[in-house]
Amino acid sequence: MGPKFLAEVLRGLPIEVNPNLLVGFETSDDAGIYKINDRQALVQTVDFFPPIVDDPYAFGQIAAANALSDIYAMGGKPLTALNIVAFPLGTMPQEILGKILLGGAEKIKEAGAVIVGGHSIKDKELKYGIAVTGIIDIDKVIKNSGAQVGDILLLTKPLGTGIITTAIKRSAAQVDDVKTVTAMMTQLNNAASELMVKFGAHAATDITGYGLLGHAYEMASASGVSLELEFDKVPLLPNLMKYSIAGFIPGGLNANREYLEDKVQLSSQFDKAQVDVLFDPQTSGGLLISLSEANAELFQAEALRLGLHIANIGRVVIQKKHFIIVN
Repeated sequence: MGPKFLAEVLRGLPIEVNPNLLVGFETSDDAGIYKINDRQALVQTVDFFPPIVDDPYAFGQIAAANALSDIYAMGGKPLTALNIVAFPLGTMPQEILGKILLGGAEKIKEAGAVIVGGHSIKDKELKYGIAVTGIIDIDKVIKNSGAQVGDILLLTKPLGTGIITTAIKRSAAQVDDVKTVTAMMTQLNNAASELMVKFGAHAATDITGYGLLGHAYEMASASGVSLELEFDKVPLLPNLMKYSIAGFIPGGLNANREYLEDKVQLSSQFDKAQVDVLFDPQTSGGLLISLSEANAELFQAEALRLGLHIANIGRVVIQKKHFIIVN
């Protein structure tokens, strides 16, 4: 579903009024937050989708990492997970589903959580995902709505998964690029999440289906600010521009562009391939984190010691005509 369609549907739903519901869907945040006592709250999310790589085990890992990312984007710790499966029984070998579930289970275990069950249906198209419940201290919740003017914007993973996985589907991706994008999508955002909590991030979101600009817009809009991004500082997967120039455009990319066209100001110097990268829908992407300048420096220094490659891609400014400005 494109962002425009979903926004219109959600606009017609009543806003939940419950004193224990600390974060609902009204600001398009990454997960729901429900208070369970004076100190703690549950963090809940769900995601599922068709395969984006050929290896079923890797697909299971990617789907799990993608779902877990919503918990990490709020600063939470995952506890339990439920599998969601749609499987073409009778037309696809059962062993494929076994490999998918194994990949998901091992990634959930890596996150320190446990799979407690799930639900499956027979469908013409294979789909897999996970509903995750986590826990968080109420005073450490990081929303997408807290970005402050002067903050530095950090991105924890490179862009390009949508374009490169489209090349994979068309049997046009190089073996090394398949390995690189798969490794990135299976990488958990747990270490970056712990650092952003430690250094008092003002806001965060994970970059998934709406692309960098779509999720940046949600942060800017919810926070009442604008974000200025520097294209040259945005990390990209190896050989991404080659695939973008060749036209490996995923279906959601144009929907993202259409929804954001009046919300984003792009430099006239960008060519189509560069613009496509900015709107590219991601799977299991990185975290976009808004921190004070001093804390951003501390975050990057500790991330470097941990072997994490974190990019400073821009800053938060007062709200302007456009929520996102890319130079």
